[in-house]
Amino acid sequence: MKDLFERIVKDKGPLGKWAKQAEGYYVFPKLEGEISNRMRFNGKEVITWSINDYLGLANHPEVRKVDAEAAKEYGMAYPMGARMMSGHTKFHEQLERELADFEEKEAAYLVNFGYQGMVSAIDALVSKNDVIVYDMDAHACIIDGVRLHPGKRFTFKHNDIQSLEKNLQRATKIAEEHNGGILVISEGVFGMRGEQGKLKEIIDLKKEYNFRLLVDDAHGFGTLGKEGRGTGFEQGVQDGIDVYFATFAKSMAGIGAFFAADKDIIQYLQYNMRSQMFAKSLPMPMVKGALKRLDMLRTMPELKEKLWENVDALQNGLKENGFDIGKTNTCVTPVFLEGDIPEAMAMVNDLRENHGIFCSIVVYPVIPKGMILLRLIPTTSHTLEDVAVTIESFSAIRTKLKKGIYKRIAATMT
Repeated sequence: MKDLFERIVKDKGPLGKWAKQAEGYYVFPKLEGEISNRMRFNGKEVITWSINDYLGLANHPEVRKVDAEAAKEYGMAYPMGARMMSGHTKFHEQLERELADFEEKEAAYLVNFGYQGMVSAIDALVSKNDVIVYDMDAHACIIDGVRLHPGKRFTFKHNDIQSLEKNLQRATKIAEEHNGGILVISEGVFGMRGEQGKLKEIIDLKKEYNFRLLVDDAHGFGTLGKEGRGTGFEQGVQDGIDVYFATFAKSMAGIGAFFAADKDIIQYLQYNMRSQMFAKSLPMPMVKGALKRLDMLRTMPELKEKLWENVDALQNGLKENGFDIGKTNTCVTPVFLEGDIPEAMAMVNDLRENHGIFCSIVVYPVIPKGMILLRLIPTTSHTLEDVAVTIESFSAIRTKLKKGIYKRIAATMT
């Protein structure tokens, strides 16, 4: 018999094997200063394109004032205990009512963290007799939630409605045999590629197939639709989404998340989501802060307007300069280049040290081998000067990549 840790020590995984070269710089980097379009990294000012603060609320004076006042009044501990036991307040209820109204659903349920919440909700919504059908590009929280499912599950090709229908046919046969149901899971916005999920086309399939739809709209909430209500409103199909989910970690620049659905479904989640039944309630500063942020989404349309001014400038500028940004139709801006992991590390080092550009780097196994994805997240805080500098810098590094300069540099890396 082997020591349990023997495998872990020898095989650190596809990303972990690069830890010696990457840790502290490419992964687990330390950005310093106020969250904004420009921060400090490795002792230098950089234009930051990796912060999901879409609407610039992280350091908005009104937001910081409410956060500080709530922390002063309640501290970070109140309320203590899980919601079901001793951690429930009228402000939690108020936030849930306002979120439900914002998303035009009967009720909402506030949860502590998006990742944890999605995993637990999937586990609660399906039984062993039910079948899950989900987009193969789904976020890791969805994949981990599906892994808990003891019944059948199928993936459909990313945003491929024909593939979805084929899998719905398979799922229908199994569900009928076991007297179960079908849960389809998609995202409002796919966070890597920036494509909206084809929610309208998925919902149209309800005319032929009996299923319920769960949508993770982490990147759509606050950025798409009227007042930032999300992808369902952007596509005019909000009423066809059975369970709507969004997180506060992006447009709301906070902590927490929520589900919105019919009252019966929300009540079921409240009494069956183990991650919330046995976890401490969201602290009051987060709750009061979320109420303020939600009010700003409703009453300050200029935030979203400025965001999209920057998005359009960045994406149009990249395309005009011959960059491949895929099929994005959201704020998420991927730039696809060809190269291996060592080349990507050399290129990003050049971007950060010589061009003052900090953006996320995505490589295999998240995307196919031989590809490098530089993911940019435009925000309200960015300026048109930031956009111009970035496009100029990207043009310079693309030239070096094509000439093989980064490959030669990578060969010297240890």
